[in-house]
Amino acid sequence: MSKYKRYERYKDSGVEWIGEIPEEWEFRRISHICTLGRGRVISKIEIAENEGEHPVYSSQTENDGVLGYINTYDFEGDYVTWTTDGANAGTVFRRTGRFNCTNVCGTLKPKENNLDLSYLTYALSLETKRYVRLDINPKLMNNEMAKIRVLFPPSDEQKAIANFLDQKTAEIDDLIADKEKLIELLQEKRQAIITEAVTKGLNPNVRMKDSGIEWIGEIPEHWILSKIKYVSLINNKTLSESTDDDYEIDYIDISSVTSIGEIDGIQRLNFKDAPSRARRILSKGDTIVSTVRTYLKAIAFIENVQSNLICSTGFAVLTPLSKVVPKYLFYLMRSEKYVNEIVRRSVGVSYPAINASDIGALECAIPNKDEQKYIVEYLDNCTTQIDQLVNDIQTQIQKLKEYRQSLISEAVTGKIDVRDYYVNN
Repeated sequence: MSKYKRYERYKDSGVEWIGEIPEEWEFRRISHICTLGRGRVISKIEIAENEGEHPVYSSQTENDGVLGYINTYDFEGDYVTWTTDGANAGTVFRRTGRFNCTNVCGTLKPKENNLDLSYLTYALSLETKRYVRLDINPKLMNNEMAKIRVLFPPSDEQKAIANFLDQKTAEIDDLIADKEKLIELLQEKRQAIITEAVTKGLNPNVRMKDSGIEWIGEIPEHWILSKIKYVSLINNKTLSESTDDDYEIDYIDISSVTSIGEIDGIQRLNFKDAPSRARRILSKGDTIVSTVRTYLKAIAFIENVQSNLICSTGFAVLTPLSKVVPKYLFYLMRSEKYVNEIVRRSVGVSYPAINASDIGALECAIPNKDEQKYIVEYLDNCTTQIDQLVNDIQTQIQKLKEYRQSLISEAVTGKIDVRDYYVNN
């Protein structure tokens, strides 16, 4: 932040994490500068039956918090809103125009004309998380929001700070969006490489033949057509209901597997505390394929395993037979063609699912084991390189987010003086 100048005179704020503040600044309590309100219960049915142009804001952070649009509005004008309940409790938004809020949103309407709501949004974003009550359902209710004190510079400085941060955060957000798009393209490339290798092989000059299966298409002439159930055992081992209550398991749920096949968040539980779906016993070399919410693409390879690794009955566990290299089967199931076919065959709208037997009935084209090993080695190489690139970009994104937050903190606590920023720039 050394490129930005400081204010001439400071005073002690009396708040340890803030430190010194500009001499003319003061603290104001939210209840003194804003009228607090709350949204109401707005169901998806109400939204569906009253489609219109006025947004309904909810607790979600995706899509700027918009749950849908209806033909009436409860609020009009300039407001700050915040999420009162759930994982996003304390998240702050700037709202304007005609809109609605659900019952998990609080509203702030300024009592005074000398309050810039864009500035207030930035200032509150530093404070709200400190006041969230952390329990099973995190909350920041109106009574707690009313107690929060924010720094209150003169009106013209509020506007200058808000303008400065609007520009700077937009620049940072654009950089982050570009990097997130690059990650998306790399993930698409990763998936395309896998699909090409396990359905066409690595020799571009190989003679091809029609597989006779529309969704598979052409395959190398020397590959053998089979079915998943003929190259693997499915759900071969199950944990007994009579297992000792104190038996310790490492449990993998659907949510533990990422969309690119990484296992993240294994839970260590005693059998008596484990969910009733924690029954599938896993072995090294197994591939697990989600049979519920199949659009999540929760498909993972069990590289290393202890004797107590268990997954949900929401997975089909494929244990490869001798004719298939274990990781080749994983790459096959992770390929775009197989993911799409599993999703296509799933039944149900809100909770699509497929039977393990239907996965077993999927056709597959299998090369000899030497070629499988060669393909696995090639894909391990390619995916490792791409994953490293993605990790590097994610690190860059995290640093940009930290810089963004630091810039907001420095500006709204007066550590930098941006009053002349637009004059000089």
